[in-house]
Amino acid sequence: MAHDHTHHEGATKLYELIKEIKVAMMTSVESDGSLHSRPMWNHKADEAGDLWFFTRERTPKVSELSKDAEVNLAYSDPSGQNYVSVSGKAEIIREQSKVKELWSEGLRTWFPKGPDDPDIALIRIHPVGGEYWDGPSRTVMQLYGYAKARLTGEAPTELADNKKVSLTA
Repeated sequence: MAHDHTHHEGATKLYELIKEIKVAMMTSVESDGSLHSRPMWNHKADEAGDLWFFTRERTPKVSELSKDAEVNLAYSDPSGQNYVSVSGKAEIIREQSKVKELWSEGLRTWFPKGPDDPDIALIRIHPVGGEYWDGPSRTVMQLYGYAKARLTGEAPTELADNKKVSLTA
């Protein structure tokens, strides 16, 4: 049975913050050991908290992930002052039924042949940990933070919520 990543302290908020962010930067390890990041279209987490991404099967990232499955996903919503980092293990999935289940017509931009394209693969990320920064999104709160910093010389720590989250057993 797959591990459920959603029932750990802080997990609900972490998943809530990334739910509406459309693009995640996925970082993987290249064959020479250097890090490589690329934007990936974000899909909703599944019921166990695994994160899914579409890719072409014949791409450097699939080769990279086959050699070293460690990844990091960085999510950013500057307008809401929300930022999330998720680390985990990637797995390449080549199940046509799962492709069709997750398919949305907007993906046709990258996959013009549709969900039956034989070059489509999925990347499933099994999260092991994460961290989020949830800051003030309203102008009034930002003005308060600025005023406090100017008057006291200290950052307004009560305005932001930052938490490291373990997503493993």
